Amino acid sequence: MKCKFCTAIVNEPIFDIGNTAISNDLITENRLNSLEKTYPLVFYVCPQCLLAQTEQYKDGYEIFSDDYVYFSSCSSHWLEHARQYVENITKRLTLDKHSFVLEIASNDGYLLKNFVENNIKCLGIEPTRSTAQEAIKKDIPTIVDFFNLELAGKLEKEGSQADLVIANNVLAHVPDINNFVASLKKVLKKDGTITIEFPHLLSLIEKNEFDTIYHEHFFYFSILALVKIFSKHNLSIYDLDELETHGGSLRIYATHVGNYIDKNSDKKNVDRVLNKELTYGLDSLGYYKKLQHSALSIKLNSLQYLINNKLDGKKIIAFGAAAKGNTFLNYCGVKSDIIEAVIDETPYKIGKYMPQSKIPILPLSAIKDSKPDIIVILPWNHKDEILSKLEFTKEWNCEIVTFIPKLEILQCKGDD
Repeated sequence: MKCKFCTAIVNEPIFDIGNTAISNDLITENRLNSLEKTYPLVFYVCPQCLLAQTEQYKDGYEIFSDDYVYFSSCSSHWLEHARQYVENITKRLTLDKHSFVLEIASNDGYLLKNFVENNIKCLGIEPTRSTAQEAIKKDIPTIVDFFNLELAGKLEKEGSQADLVIANNVLAHVPDINNFVASLKKVLKKDGTITIEFPHLLSLIEKNEFDTIYHEHFFYFSILALVKIFSKHNLSIYDLDELETHGGSLRIYATHVGNYIDKNSDKKNVDRVLNKELTYGLDSLGYYKKLQHSALSIKLNSLQYLINNKLDGKKIIAFGAAAKGNTFLNYCGVKSDIIEAVIDETPYKIGKYMPQSKIPILPLSAIKDSKPDIIVILPWNHKDEILSKLEFTKEWNCEIVTFIPKLEILQCKGDD
């Protein structure tokens, strides 16, 4: 295949997960016995620009459909993360009632609601109607559409260029990376700032976070690659923060090349992370190949734990019908004969089934009803938040575990 950024030939697989279903394409009852489509899921790194990517098999319009099931407001962790971000960025950029904020992939308004509460003018752009409607119900201005050059051109003509453009955890989801970054530039004021959060590729490799790889994610970013991408579009990454979200993320701050902000930024944080990536070897394709080995080790250890406990007659369920959980389950070949159910609190997910594994998704109340011996937390990046919700399972000595980045028993039988 050709690299989606620089068009160089990319033909050496780094990690082949196999054929899997689309991770957020949950199965409804009437589709249970229908043929389910699966697609190759292979992780590549471009030898020229070092952009990590997967091959695209489905159009974004099919993946991010009207019945998309991920709602950010369902997580207290993300709500607090968003609140803190808005508080800090408002102070940093001295945003006020005369400012304008634009968020790409605004989901259900979980972040923009904080700007609305502070009387700062804002607009969300969200392609999935199910989540956008929730934002609109909260009186958060939202355009239901995909963000691209056509829409960016319309906003520019209307005078809707922004002091702050936010694109959190969306950059990996856009198949045409050049179109998207060019669109960001078009809607940014002369001295405006773009902030983007994304899982750091270095963390993905070093912490064995292979379950972050799924069809919705076309890209996996290092600063080495991202600096090249932004530079091509005359944008400069002038600062960054290292975050704990998603098991290790970055938040970059970008602006137009040559403006006041760019000329007066020392970029020391950017240089520090660039040097860190070079020290680990992210500029060499050989570095990435250890991911396949570490993923296989996790798979074997997880299956050994699950099978041994199942042979002992233990009842095992999972918590969190997350996309990353589907990558894990399907890579390991786990189905409902081992993990009997997945618990979730998102109303849109309850009553459906996990793709490919066809494990039923049940409400939180099902835990008390079934009193499982073991609960596997699939979205391990939210394990602390989930553990607090599962405090009541200590009543019957339930064991709680995660498998990534390694097998970890978070709550042992008999803990009090």
